[in-house]
Amino acid sequence: MFVLNRFSCPLFFIFLLTLSVTIFAQEIHVSPQGTDSGPGSQGQPLKSMEGAKQFIRKLKAEGKFTQNIQVIFHPGDYFISSPVHFGMADSGTEAHSITYRAAEGAAVNFIGSRQVSGFESIGNGIYRADVSGKDFEQLYVNGKRATRARTPNKGAFFEVKSVKETLFDGEEERVPAFAIQEITIDSLEASKLQLDTKPLKALAVFYHKWDNTRKYIQHYNPTSHQFWISGGGMKPWNPINEAARYYVENMKSALDAPGEWFLDPDGSLYYIPEEGETMETAEVFAPVTEQLLVISGNSQEEKVRNLHFEGLRFLYTGYRTPISGNEPAQAAAPIPAVVMVDWADRVHFRKFEIAHTGIGAIWLRNGVTNSILQQNYLHDLGAGGVKIGPLAAGNSEDLEQKLAGFNRVENNIIRDGGWVFPCAVGAMLFHAHDNELTHNEIANFRYSGVSVGWVWGYDQSFSKRNSIKFNHIHHLGWGDLSDMGGVYTLGKSEGTEVSHNHIHHVYSMTYGGWGLYTDEGSTGILMENNLVYACKNAGFHQHYGKENRIQNNIFAYNRLSQLQATRVEPHTSFTFKNNIILYKQGTLLSSNWDKINLISDHNLYWDERGREPKFGDMDWKEWQQKGNDRHGIIRNPGFRDAGNFDFSFVDLSAAEWIGFEPFDPNRAGVYGEDDWVRLAAFDPELKRKFDALVEELSKKETRD
Repeated sequence: MFVLNRFSCPLFFIFLLTLSVTIFAQEIHVSPQGTDSGPGSQGQPLKSMEGAKQFIRKLKAEGKFTQNIQVIFHPGDYFISSPVHFGMADSGTEAHSITYRAAEGAAVNFIGSRQVSGFESIGNGIYRADVSGKDFEQLYVNGKRATRARTPNKGAFFEVKSVKETLFDGEEERVPAFAIQEITIDSLEASKLQLDTKPLKALAVFYHKWDNTRKYIQHYNPTSHQFWISGGGMKPWNPINEAARYYVENMKSALDAPGEWFLDPDGSLYYIPEEGETMETAEVFAPVTEQLLVISGNSQEEKVRNLHFEGLRFLYTGYRTPISGNEPAQAAAPIPAVVMVDWADRVHFRKFEIAHTGIGAIWLRNGVTNSILQQNYLHDLGAGGVKIGPLAAGNSEDLEQKLAGFNRVENNIIRDGGWVFPCAVGAMLFHAHDNELTHNEIANFRYSGVSVGWVWGYDQSFSKRNSIKFNHIHHLGWGDLSDMGGVYTLGKSEGTEVSHNHIHHVYSMTYGGWGLYTDEGSTGILMENNLVYACKNAGFHQHYGKENRIQNNIFAYNRLSQLQATRVEPHTSFTFKNNIILYKQGTLLSSNWDKINLISDHNLYWDERGREPKFGDMDWKEWQQKGNDRHGIIRNPGFRDAGNFDFSFVDLSAAEWIGFEPFDPNRAGVYGEDDWVRLAAFDPELKRKFDALVEELSKKETRD
C-alpha cells in the first residue's frame, strides 16, 4: 500500500491544491445564509448574485476562467433592492459558459420587494401598517396582486362624456408636444368618484380603442363635473373621446372593497382583506425595484456571450408612474421588462419563473442574437411577456445595427398580463428577423397575443422570416380594448410564417376581435394550418397588405363574420386557398372582402343554419362567375364534434375535395413533463367568466 506523508511530497501537494482550485472554479455556491466574503464552496457559500458575479470577475482577473462555471443557488429568498447588472466583464467566452442556476429541486426566489408586517385592525374591515418613507404602486398579498383603491371597482368603468383639448406647443405637428385635456364626466359618476378639487396623485386610466392613457388629475371642478389632465397632444387617429372608458385609482375614498389597498402620504398602508385572509399571518410584499436583471454589452462587436440562467424565480417587482403619466403607446411598446438584455449572444433563460411584476417579463432588445427562452413560466405581469428587437422609428443604418435575430422562444407559458398596462402583448417582435416563437401557451391578456413587425405601410422593414408556430393563443381582449388579434402583423415581412397555431376566444370592446390579423402593409406572410374559432369580429382580417398567403386553415364559429378585408388596393392583397369556413351566426364576409383583389379557390364554406353563403351582394354562382372559388364547395366539412370545438374529421371526403391537408391542433402549446403540461391548462373558472362576459356584452350590443 502506497502512503504519502502530507509533508513528504510538496509537488503532489501543489497538484492537489491546483486541482481543488479547478473544481472550485467549476462550481460556485450561493445561499441566503452565506457571506459574499466567503470562498463560495458548498460549506461556505456566497450570499448573493452580485457577490457571485464579483467572485467570477476575480477568477477571471487571476486567469482561472479555463472551463465552464456554474453558480449554484441554494433554496431561499434573495431580496434585491436594485437590478443586478451584467456587462462585458461578466461574459462567458466562445469556449466556456457561465451558468447561474438553482440547485437541483431548490426553490430559489429573487424578490424585488420588502416584506410588510405589523398590520392592525382599525375597524370597518380595514387594516393598517406603517411603511413610512416608502412609495410603491403595486402590492402583493399571499401570492396575489392586490388592487390599488379605485372607482369604480375592479372590472367596471365610467364613460367619458366629452373631451376638449387646448394645444399649447407643436400645434402644427401630427402629435402636438403639449396640451391640456378637459374631461367632462357624468354627474352621477362624479358623485361616486368623490374627487377633491386638487386631487393628490389620483390617476385616471383611460381605455380608448387599442391604447391606454394614464394621467394624474390636476384639477377638478365639482360644479361642471370636469377634470383636467395634461401632457402630449392626443393622437388624432386614437384620441380620448366620448367612446372612451376610464377609472380613477389611488384615492383613499375609493378604498371600499376586499382586496383593495391605499398608501397614504403619511406612510400608512391600508388594506381590506379578502375572505379567508388573516393579516397576522399574511405574506405582504411592497416593491422596491422595477427590474431585477440587466445584461448589456457595448455594441454589435462587443457582446456579452454564453451567459445562462436556469431554474430561478424572479418575483414581486413594481412600477412607478412618472409625474407626467403615460402617453398612449400601442402594445405598451416602451414599457421595460424585469429582465433587460442588450448587445448579447447566446444568453439563455430556461425553467425561469417571472411573476407579480409592475412591468413586462423579458426583453431581448438591441443586437441580441442566438438566444433562447425555453420552458419559462411568465405570469401575473404588469405589461407583456416577451419582447424581441429594438423599439425605434425609421429604417436607418443605425437601426440596422441594432436588429435582433436568430432567437428562439419555445415551450413557455405566458399568461395573465397587462394588469398595469392593459394594451400590452403576450409576445412582441419589433425590428427583429429570423426568430422562432414556437409551442408557447399565451392567454389572458387584454390585447393581442402575438405581434410581429414595427413598420406601418410599405416602407422598408427589417422584420423578415420570423416563425410563429404551434402556439396556443386564447382568451384575449375580455371586452376591454379593440383592434386586436390572436396574431397581429405589421409591415413588409417576407418569409414570415404563422402556422399550426390554435387560436380562440378573442373578444374586443367594439371592433377588431380577430384571430389572424394582417394590419398595415403586411406583406409576404404565410398563414397556414391554423385553427381559429370563437373570435368576435372574424377569424381572419386583412386591413391592407400585399401578396400574403392564407391557406389550409380552419375558421369556425366566429361571431359577427368569418372573414374580413378592408382596404381595396390595385395589387393582389392575398391568396386564400384550401381553407374551411364553418359558421352558425353572423355573416360569412364583412367590409370589402368581395371587392378586394384576391385569389380565392379550393375553399369550403358551410353555414349550419342551412343558408347558402353570400359574398357581399353576390350569391355562390355569381361569386364563382367572378372567377373565385371555381373549385370550391358548399358542404359540411365532416368534423367529429365541432360544436364542442373538436375539429378532427370523421369524414374526409369534403376536405379531400378542396385539397385540404388535415393537421392536429393538439400539437399546439407546451410539451414535456406532465406537471408542466398540466400547469398550462387554463383555469376553468376563468373560462366560465370569459364565456359569461361575452354573453353579457353580446346581449348589451344587441340591445344597443
